[in-house]
Amino acid sequence: MSRKRAIIKGTFILTLTGFATRFMGFFYRIFLSHTFGEEGVGLYQLVFPIYALCFSLTSAGIELALSRCVAARITQGKRREAREILYTSLLLSVSLSVIVTLLLQKYAVPISEVFLKEPRCENLLIILSYAFPFASVHSCICGYYFGLKQTGIPAISQFIEQTVRIFSVCLLYLYGINHGIRFGVAIAVTGLIAGEIASSVFCLRALTGKKVLKTLARFRLRGSLRHSRELLTLSVPLTASRVLLNVLQSIEAVSIPVRLQAHGMPLSEALGTYGVLTGMALPCILFPSAITNSVSTMLLPTVAEIQTLNNRQELSNLVGKVTYSCIFLGSICCVSLLTFGEWIGAFLFHSSMAGDYIITLAWICPFLYTNNTLISMINGIGKTTLSFSINSASLGIRIASVFLLIPIFGIEGYLWGLLASQILIFLFCLLYLQYYLRKSS
Repeated sequence: MSRKRAIIKGTFILTLTGFATRFMGFFYRIFLSHTFGEEGVGLYQLVFPIYALCFSLTSAGIELALSRCVAARITQGKRREAREILYTSLLLSVSLSVIVTLLLQKYAVPISEVFLKEPRCENLLIILSYAFPFASVHSCICGYYFGLKQTGIPAISQFIEQTVRIFSVCLLYLYGINHGIRFGVAIAVTGLIAGEIASSVFCLRALTGKKVLKTLARFRLRGSLRHSRELLTLSVPLTASRVLLNVLQSIEAVSIPVRLQAHGMPLSEALGTYGVLTGMALPCILFPSAITNSVSTMLLPTVAEIQTLNNRQELSNLVGKVTYSCIFLGSICCVSLLTFGEWIGAFLFHSSMAGDYIITLAWICPFLYTNNTLISMINGIGKTTLSFSINSASLGIRIASVFLLIPIFGIEGYLWGLLASQILIFLFCLLYLQYYLRKSS
């Protein structure tokens, strides 16, 4: 299969799944907002920076490194060695996940009180900690299939995860209603665990068929630590970058309600505003990015392959086509959200505040959707340190807007900073890719 067909096929499968899961998640957010209120959604969203940070530490870097290693082995015809690398990555990732689970349970109180500044998050963090071992299995097996350029299993597992997450929460809620039990937003966190368990079980069955025990026995011999050095060499820089970025994002996220209080809002209103922004407006803005995220997933191994073959003209054409297509998509979404933003907020979320935020955030769409693919191409040519630097500078602008602009202008100050940060990424990535292609020609 040609590279163009592989990208199109993989993008189509991932996009179809992405739209399906985001569509489900969109109405799931509406259900959460109506069931637990804006403050409850704010509490739920408050633990996600910790979730992202722990996932980056245990799985994200290893998944990308695994994908690159598997792609290289398959190109060399070493399919058996590619499977051994998967076993090694599972051993490393699951071990890290168990450690993180224990640490998160032990330090849930200081994290919730000191870092998140919300003691009610303690129980949510303890529940959340059980998701990581299952998430690491899911992540590694998906990374293996991405390295094979097979998107079917990752796509189905993503759909299963979202489906089980939503239905488990709805069933728990209905059970509580029927038995006179009032569940809090903690059941939404429980849904995360249910989704990760289901998707990891599916991935294991897809990988091993019905011979799960036999495969696990071989795992201990074939997957030992033979390839750990190679995996760690590739994954540690990626993991360090992801962790640092997530630390900055966590600081940003937990500081928004605090700085809103400095603007004069009471705690409940600040949490409600944060919940509307992150649980209603942003998911709406990010909904169409299922397409660009799918393209980004397929671009990284493709760009790496083109770079290995030293085909600069093909790389230049790919950069141009992808960039123009994403800008066009983002512009259409921008106009649509500007036109229907108020209606979306009022009709779907019953929140005029959500409509106002959607209209303000609509301007970032052309940049946001394009930036995902540009960063992926920069990573594909091996410039992971540069992409980390660009993302760090962008986050620096966002954090500065949290601490400097929110106390003066309220949440609008943060939205301005968010727009400025996306423009920065867009310009830096385009300038560097043009420089790289000109230098290499």
